[in-house]
Amino acid sequence: MTKRNWTLDSLVLIFSFIVLAQLLSYVVPHGQFERAALPDQPDRVAVVPGTYEALGPGEREVLPPWHFLLAISDGFSSAQAIIFLIFLVGGVIAVLRQTGAIDAALHGAVERLGRSPWILIGGCLLLFSAGSYTIGMGEEYVPLVPIIVTMSLAMRLDAVVAMGMVWIPYGIGWACAGINPFGVLIAQDIAQVPLTSGWALKLLMMFGFLAVAFHHIYRYAKAVKADPSKSLVADVDYSTGFEPPADVRMTLPRLLTLIVFVAGLAGFVYGVKAYGWYIPELNAIFLGIGLVSAIIAGLSASETSRTFLEGAAAMTPAALLVGFARTIETVLSDGQIIDTIVHSIAGLLEGLPAEASALGMLVVQSICNLFIPSGSGQAFVTMPIMSPLATLTDVPQQTAVLAYQFGDGFSNMLVPTSALVMGALALGKVPYAAWFRFAGPLLLKLLALSAVFLIVSMQVWGSS
Repeated sequence: MTKRNWTLDSLVLIFSFIVLAQLLSYVVPHGQFERAALPDQPDRVAVVPGTYEALGPGEREVLPPWHFLLAISDGFSSAQAIIFLIFLVGGVIAVLRQTGAIDAALHGAVERLGRSPWILIGGCLLLFSAGSYTIGMGEEYVPLVPIIVTMSLAMRLDAVVAMGMVWIPYGIGWACAGINPFGVLIAQDIAQVPLTSGWALKLLMMFGFLAVAFHHIYRYAKAVKADPSKSLVADVDYSTGFEPPADVRMTLPRLLTLIVFVAGLAGFVYGVKAYGWYIPELNAIFLGIGLVSAIIAGLSASETSRTFLEGAAAMTPAALLVGFARTIETVLSDGQIIDTIVHSIAGLLEGLPAEASALGMLVVQSICNLFIPSGSGQAFVTMPIMSPLATLTDVPQQTAVLAYQFGDGFSNMLVPTSALVMGALALGKVPYAAWFRFAGPLLLKLLALSAVFLIVSMQVWGSS
C-alpha cells in the first residue's frame, strides 16, 4: 500500500488559529495597557510601560461562541489594503504577461542562466533583500511568486526554491533593515535613538545572513535538480498555471513595456522616500503601468479588460487567505488578551544579565510575531516595553531595536499567522507543511547567528 503524504491546507491551518484565539480568550486573563499618542506622531498610539492592569469582571469582554465567525468580516476589513493590492497588482501582472514582455525577459535569463542556478539564486537574494532593507518591500513581492515559480520550473528546480529566492531574502532584509520606514524607523523612534543609525553594521550582518541562506537554498536546489523525487512538492501538480509561453522573443514593444515597468517601480521607490507613498500609490502606479503597457503592446480594450479580470480572479485564494490570517489578530484583540500575552512574555526578562536579556528579547519578539505579524504593529506594542526594559538590564537601545528586527523579520518567513506568507504559498502552490520542512531548519540557523550578532552589537553599541 502506498504511503499517503500528509499535508495541511493553509486555510485549515489559519482557521484553526482563529478558533484557538477565541478559545484562549476564555482562559487567558483579560488585561490591557494604557495607550497614548506619540508626541511627534499624534495619529499613532503606543503602549505606556508599567500601565498593564487586569480587567475587572465588569470590564471584561466575553466573546459569544460565534464571535470568531463575525470577526472574519473585520479581519477582511482591516486587511483590505493588502487584499486590494493583491487583486489589482495580480490583474496588472496578467496584462504584462499577456504582452509577452515579462516572460521574454525571464526566459531570456533562464536561457543564459539555465546551467548556473547559483547565479539566479544569489541575484534574487541580493535583489529582494535590498528592497526590504531599504523601503520595507514585502507585499510587492507576492504577485511575483508565480513568475519566479515558472522560471524555477524551467530550470528544472521546484516551487520551494522559488519561494526561497523571494521570501527568505524578504525576511532577512526586514531583519537587518537600515532605513525601512515601516519597521526599524518606528522602533528607533520609540527607543529614542537616531533614525537610520547603525545601518552600516546591519548591512554587514545582512550579508552574513544571506550567505547562510544561499548555502541552504543552493544545496536543496542541487539535490532537486539531480533527483526531482527529492523535491518537497514532488506530489504537487504544476502542469497548469506555470506553463512557459510559446513566443518568448524580445521585441521592441516588449522592451518598451519592460522600461515602463521598471520606471514605474523606480518612481514608487522614490515616492516612498520623498513623499511617504504606500499601498494606494502603489496600486495607482501598477494600474498606470498596465494601461500604458496595453497601449504599447496593441492590446484591445476588451482583451485588456478580460486579461485583467482573469489575472485578478487567479489571486482569489491568496486574497482570501490574507483576510482569514488577519482575523487571528482581530479575535485576540476583541478577546482582550493580546496585551496580557505581551505583558506575560516580557515579564520573563526581568532580572536577567545583559546578554541573557538581549537574547530573551529576541525570543520574546519572535513569539510576539506569531500573534502580531505586522512589523509596525509589533513595534508599537512591544518596543515601549522593551526600551525601558533594556535600560534596566544594561542592554543598549540599539540592541533592543535589533532584537525587535531579528524577532520580527526572520519569523516573518515562516509564521502561519502572516497573511503575506500564506498568500505567497498559495500562489506558488506550496503546502505549508513542505515550506516548514524547508524553511524551519534555516530559521534555526539564522536565529543562532542572530544570537551571536546581538552579543557583538552590545560590544559595539555599548561602548559608543
